[in-house]
Amino acid sequence: MKDYMIRGTGLEGKVRAFAVCTTAITDELSRRHQATPTVTAALGRTAAAGLMMGAMLKGEEKLTIQVQGGGPIGQIIVDTNAYGEVRGYVSNPTVDLPLNAHGKLDVAGAVGTDGALYIIKDLGLKEPYRGSTPIISGELAEDFTYYFSVSEQTPSAVALGVLVDVDYSVKAAGGFIIQLMPGLTDEELTAIEQRLPQLPSMTTMLEQGLTLEEILTEVLPSFRVLETKDVIFKCKCSRERVEESLISIGKQELQLLLDEDQKAEVQCHFCNEIYAFTGEEIQSIIDKL
Repeated sequence: MKDYMIRGTGLEGKVRAFAVCTTAITDELSRRHQATPTVTAALGRTAAAGLMMGAMLKGEEKLTIQVQGGGPIGQIIVDTNAYGEVRGYVSNPTVDLPLNAHGKLDVAGAVGTDGALYIIKDLGLKEPYRGSTPIISGELAEDFTYYFSVSEQTPSAVALGVLVDVDYSVKAAGGFIIQLMPGLTDEELTAIEQRLPQLPSMTTMLEQGLTLEEILTEVLPSFRVLETKDVIFKCKCSRERVEESLISIGKQELQLLLDEDQKAEVQCHFCNEIYAFTGEEIQSIIDKL
């Protein structure tokens, strides 16, 4: 199944829902950062959540997720927008922990539970919106559920999953968000609450070949798709932007760099792309200042 995302409603608009398949995106993130399976799972879950939260934005609005749980993985950073584009990285992609007590990847052990989840939204205003909630489990789905409930006052159910194969490739990845809107009756709420625990994991359903539409219909028999869009890994870095960052360090620092190294290499955190500048190119930048 190719990577894509859907947005829709159920129960006559009293529930809104998002679902995303991110298998190829998560595999690319894993390969670019040479991540261990545990880190791949943590970064992939966060990227899936970010894409669905990006679908809640409009136009040129952007969103950044920072997960700082105090664990050995360090911080997780994911950038996304309303166009279905995502990029991300972790401080320490080589963290490798034993399986947890359930025989699963120990994402909570890598992320940690002593910290916070931060959401920064660039809505085109003078100051970005910033929200944060404590990390309550480190497994991330529960942490995003808690964020929506506490910071945005929107009762939500979040499911996130990444299945890594024995060769470290990603077999399945994705997630869904179910959000309860005003007007839901007690009976309708109870029906949803009873269905959710009975569902197989997100990765099991994807591996079984269920479409996102079929997955959300499992939760909401009345689900109706409003939008379908492709989602992709996309980094904003470019040689031009890197050159701008070199200019920003100033003529004196550039001259020092030229005198000492005769070259410069700048690596993007998000995609690991390396931009190399020769001594002649650095001199040319200095000459422009």
